[in-house]
Amino acid sequence: MAWIPKHTAEHLIGRTARLLTRVGDARLKSLGLTGAQLPVFAALQDGSTLSQTALARIAGVEQPTMAATLSRMERDGLIRREPDPADGRSSLIRLTPAAIAKLPALAALRTQAAEEALAGFDDAERKLLAGMLMRIVANVEKT
Repeated sequence: MAWIPKHTAEHLIGRTARLLTRVGDARLKSLGLTGAQLPVFAALQDGSTLSQTALARIAGVEQPTMAATLSRMERDGLIRREPDPADGRSSLIRLTPAAIAKLPALAALRTQAAEEALAGFDDAERKLLAGMLMRIVANVEKT
């Protein structure tokens, strides 16, 4: 059988990721947000505080990348840094009231995007797909 790269799972996963990122970033722009900020919103949406190191780990990015994201968010009034009582050299990150006010619109965008991307998939198929993608992530993270 001939190898046709555009028909391989890895090509389709990458293409899907790029398409979802492009569409998502365009929608997030209407809220003044970027996709890189989503892990920060997700991690802090309950009012908790976390360190930059913890946020980088959650987002799966390097420290300098998270530092740049947080600097932009701070500039835009979306986060504030508070001294870490356990470590005077470190700060804890918290969403500002302005960021918290964006959460309902952000949730609506996420729901709309998921419904459009997964149109025609029933609940069982959605769970199966999510499970398979989690296995791929785990496999790739091992390498």
